[in-house]
Amino acid sequence: MPNTLFLRLPHAHEADCEWLSLGEIGSEGSVRQRGPLSLAAAVAHSAKVVVLVPASEVLMAEPELPPGNGAKLARAVPFALEEQLTEEIDHLYFALGRRRETGGTPVAVVSRQVMKAWMSTLKSAGIEPSALYVDLALMPDNPGATMLWYEDGRLGVRRPASLPFFVELTPLVDALVLAGVIADPHDETAEPKPLENIILFATREDWVTIKAELEGLSDRFESLKIQILADGPLPWLGREQHRSEAVNLLQGEFARSTDYSARWQRWRVVAYLSVGLLVAHLFAQGLQIRKAHRQASALDGEMFQVFNAAMPGEKMLDARQQMQTRLDRIRKTSVGPQVFLHAMQALSTSLANTPNTSIESLSFRENTLDMKMSAPSLDALSKLSQAVASQGMQTEIQSSTPTANGVEAHVQLHNNGAAR
Repeated sequence: MPNTLFLRLPHAHEADCEWLSLGEIGSEGSVRQRGPLSLAAAVAHSAKVVVLVPASEVLMAEPELPPGNGAKLARAVPFALEEQLTEEIDHLYFALGRRRETGGTPVAVVSRQVMKAWMSTLKSAGIEPSALYVDLALMPDNPGATMLWYEDGRLGVRRPASLPFFVELTPLVDALVLAGVIADPHDETAEPKPLENIILFATREDWVTIKAELEGLSDRFESLKIQILADGPLPWLGREQHRSEAVNLLQGEFARSTDYSARWQRWRVVAYLSVGLLVAHLFAQGLQIRKAHRQASALDGEMFQVFNAAMPGEKMLDARQQMQTRLDRIRKTSVGPQVFLHAMQALSTSLANTPNTSIESLSFRENTLDMKMSAPSLDALSKLSQAVASQGMQTEIQSSTPTANGVEAHVQLHNNGAAR
């Protein structure tokens, strides 16, 4: 796919246009072609299109405009060019370039009717240009020489740091005299003119036409260098489009419009896929949020059960804070851990002296050790109580139940004098 289609519209007396596909750095992607605009349109739909229009239809000037921009600056242009205009201002279209460091502002003036005709022709062929330049405006600027471009009887001239202009006059010597490049060789009274360094660009066909005439004028130049445009002027001009300060005529009412419908057709598949991915992502996120809510609810239920088991009878407001407060209070009193350790020590010593006696379950709450025990007899439980009492602890048998192997009892252990 070509990157840029460089298209040159024909002059008024010509029928065919020229086009060339250019790469990203200006290299030709295909040979130069010539033919009706309909053939160029077949390539234009897949490329950025830069259109060149003939300089014979456009006035290029560089007036010094007052400070400002936008509409204010545009209103000042007709008055600055009043002496150079031959048509009514209302019938003309003005395009402005960027103000130069020298103070001048490049301006291109073309008949509004001609501009509309160009745009209508391109639109009818299905071509929407991204830029519209005057072909002569892309002539390169050489600070050390005067650039000449000869094509089919038209002579383009560009002096260093100046706007280009063209002269349509034959023979070539008369065009050079009119352009001020050389002094009139037929006027012996003309003042001597400083000789200029010349670089001439021409196709092979045009060079054959003017070769003899130009060689006869060699003494009229300081130096003369010939550059043959073997593939025509399009590749040459195309390489200059990014370096040139040419005025883009597509401004104001002729500014490029955006065809959103065409762009939607090109990008709709990508848009649909993007929307589908977004919906899938949102759906997955919704499932994860729902799962997280269920897990949070389950954790809340488990937390409620743990809280009720640890702090029965107390309303749960902030479980973590409430339990932390209770734990801090227990740690400050330091009574609970000491009682528990003392009770466990007394119990272990007493069990060692009471055979066949075991603990089925055990819990410690409010400085009291609550146990479910199995013993061979009530006498064994009584001996256990006496052994515990000898170590400063008090044993209370809350209940007892006879079993096949002895007796099961509910026993509490706490400090002497600590009534439950």
